[in-house]
Amino acid sequence: MWESDLGRDCIALSIMQLSVALPCYNEEQNVERTIADVDEWFDAAGIDGEIIAVDDGSSDRTGEVLARLATQNPRLRLVSHASNLGYGAAVRSGLDAGAMEWIAFMDSDGQFRASDFDKLIPYTREAELITGRRFRRADPLVRRLNAKAFGVLNRILFGVWVHDINCAMKIIRGSLWSRIRPNVTSGAVFNLELFARTKQEGVEWRQVFVNHYRRSAGVQTGANPRVILRALQEMLLLRWKLWF
Repeated sequence: MWESDLGRDCIALSIMQLSVALPCYNEEQNVERTIADVDEWFDAAGIDGEIIAVDDGSSDRTGEVLARLATQNPRLRLVSHASNLGYGAAVRSGLDAGAMEWIAFMDSDGQFRASDFDKLIPYTREAELITGRRFRRADPLVRRLNAKAFGVLNRILFGVWVHDINCAMKIIRGSLWSRIRPNVTSGAVFNLELFARTKQEGVEWRQVFVNHYRRSAGVQTGANPRVILRALQEMLLLRWKLWF
């Protein structure tokens, strides 16, 4: 599919209604700043928006922080999983709960800034799915190598080739969601299933560079061997399900 370049001059377009889902797992040190960032961007961009924070069975104080913030912020809605179901399940729950014309998601760990949605929004004129691509990805080397390896597998097993497929900054037209909604995977392969279903449906999508920042607090789990093993298992399951 088509990818934008950094030099393209885009005319800003406001999405009047936008739900932003924030998957949260043990992010007590980051989630308050992330919610404030989204809230401030809504005001600056003139967005009629809601924030949906999904506590994916956190074992720290993430749930307590979110409960307190919900009493202070009328834009904030909470979804809670009784146990940790996985990154994809958290994103899916957040997008399922989105009530606005457009739905979006962004990680809650502080590695993205909500203002970069301004870079994606103009392309809603021509596509129903707009995804970010991290410019100068601020992740450890092992995570970047893992991403390249999974990218090769995506192409071999599914014929899906998307630069930085797991970039956690995407906007989707709400009416499209039910057609491309992942229902097999609940972990790190969520974005692969999203694009596999997008390909099956023949949906047009666009990609735009966004900024990426180092995590300032908390622990990344993407390079955890258990996460990688689960991703491989889900990838094979998804291949089987799509075949049959």
